[in-house]
Amino acid sequence: MKPFRLASRESESQDTIVEINTPRGAVRIGEGYCTVIAGPCAVEGREEYLQVAQSLQEMGVHILRGGAFKPRTSPYSFAGLGKEGLEILAEAREITGLPVVTEVLDTRDIDLVYRYADILQVGSRNMQNFSLLQEVGRADKPVVLKRGFAATMEEWLLAAEYILASGNRQVILCERGIRTFETYTRHTVDLGAVPLLKELSHLPVIVDPSHATGYWRMVRPVAKAAVAAGADGLMVEVHQRPECALSDGQQSLTPENFAHLWDEVRKIAELEGKRY
Repeated sequence: MKPFRLASRESESQDTIVEINTPRGAVRIGEGYCTVIAGPCAVEGREEYLQVAQSLQEMGVHILRGGAFKPRTSPYSFAGLGKEGLEILAEAREITGLPVVTEVLDTRDIDLVYRYADILQVGSRNMQNFSLLQEVGRADKPVVLKRGFAATMEEWLLAAEYILASGNRQVILCERGIRTFETYTRHTVDLGAVPLLKELSHLPVIVDPSHATGYWRMVRPVAKAAVAAGADGLMVEVHQRPECALSDGQQSLTPENFAHLWDEVRKIAELEGKRY
């Protein structure tokens, strides 16, 4: 068998469908669906976040994103609002009826994030934080596992294996670009990972074109290509005023630009026979 036994097709031939129940009905991530997660990189303030959350809900987005704890390269960069950010996410969920996903950075924060989020995210920098993987594996909520920017496919799937082996079978793989010799984009988008993962694993696969490219003008074409390649969904950063964003504004779409993207993605999803 493959070293990633529980994540492999050899142990489970049926595609895993992750389901999140909400007052508006069930949200599903997996084969046959095109599920869109959107929102600003970080929760920067209550009014701003609630405004963009309501706009995204009206456009038909399935899940809201927003960082309350942000891993930043520089210790002087905005690192999130912490608990206050989680409370804003919970309020947005109450108003819109949409589930929320946010990143957990530390095993000490899991219980806190668990109380507010519907989906836990393990970011690329923590992909091989094995203690964190095991702890979220003991939680009974879905986990988005982002690929490390220097991780091989096998390393990524073995990271997922830590979560699965700890008892949590609700794992969503997220391709967000890998670091190569190329410098004209933030990372190199590995779209070939999508169909390959579909062969190797039964787990849902989504793509984050915002972090993958680092430039908002590239988000739309890469997002469309990802859905055409078979991705089960997208994670896109949206901000009302990207030029004023405290985190990753250069890769964020305005709500207007996101609306155009969503229209185009729906057409491709229909061609691929996916529900949205």
